[in-house]
Amino acid sequence: MRFRTTVVQSGKTATGIRVPDEVVEALGAGRRPAVRVTINGFTYRSTVAVMGGVSMIGVSAENRAGAGVAGGDEVDVDLQLDTAPRQITEPADLAAALDAQPAARRMFDNLSYSNKSWHVLQIEGARTDETRLRRIRKSVDALSEGRIR
Repeated sequence: MRFRTTVVQSGKTATGIRVPDEVVEALGAGRRPAVRVTINGFTYRSTVAVMGGVSMIGVSAENRAGAGVAGGDEVDVDLQLDTAPRQITEPADLAAALDAQPAARRMFDNLSYSNKSWHVLQIEGARTDETRLRRIRKSVDALSEGRIR
């Protein structure tokens, strides 16, 4: 499904694209379907979100860079339903820390794809071993206490 829209930027970094209601309906998977988004030949996976009654898809800094777009740009978007399983590969050090804390492991295993992804990405984004270990401890502690983050 192809449509033309403008990359909307709110504040310094929050950026997304509005998805017309008829496009969401044509996908036939409810109001918040998992999708594959292609802008300027760059494809990424996302989910349609409803914000203030408007269907939107976020465009992260990484995805803006990959597609070569910025807030305010008018773009053609190809959208297709994403039915492939969404799986997260846990780094070995995070997996070991979770396995050592059964409550944290159970909580992590029951998280949504996006929440699992958040934990993995913030750990993999650490620039030093010290930061990585601190982030692993923080994630495991939160999950042990029943908190998502």
